[in-house]
Amino acid sequence: MATILLHGLGQGPESWEAVARGLEGEVLCPDLFAPVRGGTAAYPGIYRAFAGFCRGLGGPLRLCGLSLGGVLALQYAAEHPERVEALALVGTPYVMPKGLLRFQNAVFRLLPGGAFRQMGLSKRDVMGLTRSMMDLDFREELRKISCPVLVLCGERDRANRKAALGLQRALSRAELAWIPQAGHEANTDAPDALAEALRRFFRARGRSCGSGL
Repeated sequence: MATILLHGLGQGPESWEAVARGLEGEVLCPDLFAPVRGGTAAYPGIYRAFAGFCRGLGGPLRLCGLSLGGVLALQYAAEHPERVEALALVGTPYVMPKGLLRFQNAVFRLLPGGAFRQMGLSKRDVMGLTRSMMDLDFREELRKISCPVLVLCGERDRANRKAALGLQRALSRAELAWIPQAGHEANTDAPDALAEALRRFFRARGRSCGSGL
């Protein structure tokens, strides 16, 4: 059974390397931006490419996403509940904070183009991707998610605390955990603690499946 780790905006697959080493079984860390490089970087296209990636994998999936990656995982779990055995959401909003996104784009506008090179997207593409996410709202879709969910948030990630608590309340099979000493990018701030939380969660799901519960 594959565990898929999905990076956030401003990151790449390498941001999960330390976490992946602490997990068991097959772990995949796709480059979410690879399918849109050289084209238009917009959320719908990135989601379609991710859904296509999942179609090529056999068996039930374990999804874990941070921020943008969490949004993708959340949408996929809502649209394909039969394909997702377990879902972990790290610093993930389910209603996009428009004010924060506008402020983020205002900051991006002031940065040199080279500042975006690490994620493999141009400055224009990053700003376009952010704009394409402004109206995303998954409140209605949350009720379609039937698998166990681990909601995670860094202790210092104040921007996503409210969303984490909201996900815990709205999802019928959700548990909430805080990652000590971590900000928003918990996969790089506290990879060992995050890996341990995921390992416990996925192991518990394996025992439940094995017992026929």
